[in-house]
Amino acid sequence: MRIVSWNVNGLRSLAKNDYWQDFLKTMKPDIFCLQETKASPEQLPEDMLSPAGYSAFFSSSQTRKGYSGVALYSKIEPLSVTYGMGIKEFDQEGRIVGAEFDDFWLLNVYFPNGGMGPERLDYKLRFYDSFLAFIEKLRKKKPIIFCGDVNTAHEEIDLARPKENEGNTGFLSEERAWIDEVINVGYVDTFRHLHPHQAEAYSYWDMQTRARDRNVGWRLDYFFVSSELVGKIKKAEINSRVYGSDHCPVSITL
Repeated sequence: MRIVSWNVNGLRSLAKNDYWQDFLKTMKPDIFCLQETKASPEQLPEDMLSPAGYSAFFSSSQTRKGYSGVALYSKIEPLSVTYGMGIKEFDQEGRIVGAEFDDFWLLNVYFPNGGMGPERLDYKLRFYDSFLAFIEKLRKKKPIIFCGDVNTAHEEIDLARPKENEGNTGFLSEERAWIDEVINVGYVDTFRHLHPHQAEAYSYWDMQTRARDRNVGWRLDYFFVSSELVGKIKKAEINSRVYGSDHCPVSITL
């Protein structure tokens, strides 16, 4: 089984240059999770709303059109689907869609960006804490996989210029400490588990400065699994040759 996660930075934009069909042909996912879709279902063309062979589930922002949003597509019909965490201030931005399968829960998450001032950083940190509490409840019933744009680079190896970014959101100590906590309570960063020392492995590059051409990037996109599933992980990849966004897809194979 191959599961793919991709922050697409606008789902509708993928159709303009054939990126959508290229993605499906190249990645061949059994399940794929998209973040920052910036669209509600009624705005999507048919091949994005229900591509052949997939069931699709969407969560869109209720506060602002063309903002945030996630989508989950699966060849395997879920046992159940959840939207959000049951907390209005977080759920109204359309940041979570989760699917229950026989052997695990899969949560697709677009975590908040901590920029735009201290209030937004506080929002991000509270979202982090609420999400961890949420999945710990789900984990009591079956193992967890969660993926998406976490909007934080964990360690210095996870971004090209760590010293220059120590005071910037996405690499603040309090943001990174949350990932430490996630790992401490029994979740595994699948890429680092299989590639502990691989440097210059990034999933996001600033478009305005053409940073991707120079590989001046950040690893912001993750797959975490609860420890019960670690033995099932055969591959964890950053698919940097796939274009169409300022992020590239990341994937795991179980």
